[in-house]
Amino acid sequence: MPELCGGVSTAELIASIGSAQNADGGWGYTGRSSWTEPTAFALLALSASGALSERSRQGFRWLARTERREGGWAPVPSVSESTWVTAPAVLALAETESAHNLQPAVDWLLRQTGEESTLVDRVRRVLLGTKMEVGEGTSGWPWLAGTAGWVMPTALTILALEKAQRRGHAAGTQKRVQQGREFLLARICDDGGWNYGASQALGYQAHSYPDTTGMALLALHGSSSPKVTAALAKAQEQVGLCRSAQTLCWLYMGLAAHGRRPSADTGNCRLDNPNLIDRALVLLARAAEQSRPSVWGAV
Repeated sequence: MPELCGGVSTAELIASIGSAQNADGGWGYTGRSSWTEPTAFALLALSASGALSERSRQGFRWLARTERREGGWAPVPSVSESTWVTAPAVLALAETESAHNLQPAVDWLLRQTGEESTLVDRVRRVLLGTKMEVGEGTSGWPWLAGTAGWVMPTALTILALEKAQRRGHAAGTQKRVQQGREFLLARICDDGGWNYGASQALGYQAHSYPDTTGMALLALHGSSSPKVTAALAKAQEQVGLCRSAQTLCWLYMGLAAHGRRPSADTGNCRLDNPNLIDRALVLLARAAEQSRPSVWGAV
């Protein structure tokens, strides 16, 4: 089978990520402003590729010093509120053997929950006579504190909490991780994959997407649920239809987490003018394809 997103070598991807690093140690989506998400994914990709250097390790120091007082991270230091990007920051910092204490970040993640799972919101729905959507009794993670839980931040937070605990950087995550897994299983769509949010809305069934399906499968590694078996079949179907680098990479990693390889040819997927996240995900997916030690920690 052709290499994932052929036409650009792993060495070229590593070099391009290295050259995009900012003087302060972080990475941005574009330009010279450093942001938490691209910095975390750049470090994960370089680590998965065995390409961390002294210069790239400055990225860990950038993440460590941009952690907010309450333990979370904002998308960019100038933003005043911590968000879902705390999960990729924890995933990245768990790659380093530095003395950085991740327990405050883990504690911040443990305090977050989807608004729809809170007692106050459930009482409000009863008083208003509003019907709960499927799976709304389970507890995932939101993009922003005080809002509803979504599949992507839930999947990444599950992986971050597992990795921090397994690598000895934090404790007390098992119960909340299990709740997150139940959230994902409750939101699987009728077609076998995952949408970005609930499996249905306003009485209509939702369609699944390849990136969310891949992320959820990655977070559900080791699960023997029949729902996961159906999701793996859906992921194989989506691989054959997918031409987006980002979405295809998530499918690769989701399948690899369950010991599967794509059954369809992905040689038509190309990296045309890729952004930093695209390049990082290709490196991560290639590492998963080659069964190299996973930066996701628990996989």
